[in-house]
Amino acid sequence: MLTDSIAKMIEEMLNEANGTLELQRNELAGRLGCVPSQISYVIASRFTPERGYMIESRRGGGGCIRIIRKQLERNEYMMHFFCAVGNSIDEAETFAYLRNLADHELISPREFHIAVAATSNAALSEIPPERRNSIRASVFKQILLSLMGV
Repeated sequence: MLTDSIAKMIEEMLNEANGTLELQRNELAGRLGCVPSQISYVIASRFTPERGYMIESRRGGGGCIRIIRKQLERNEYMMHFFCAVGNSIDEAETFAYLRNLADHELISPREFHIAVAATSNAALSEIPPERRNSIRASVFKQILLSLMGV
């Protein structure tokens, strides 16, 4: 799939650049034989804060984009997520944050499974649907604080 190829190439470029990469959308699109909007889509969907990335973009000149892979200590990482969550989060976003923590070995597989279960739609099924995401954000933040030892 083209989006997987784009993501893989960007990830490889990030590894070669020690976690900080500046790229031109048009140039990369030309190399891959796709349109610049496909590059933007992959960056917006795969290189997100919950996956541990920070994106800066500048308009004009071919659309220069800087991607930074965050290199944080365990508690800094969790505090970053704590602040990024806000007052509402859906089940998929929560899972992505937790998967990122597990992939970086910042939480154990057991902690991952417990947190996923605690923030799932099944666990919140007694909560009215319109309130679930705000309750989930609160529960997730408390889990993060607990994991940080706060």
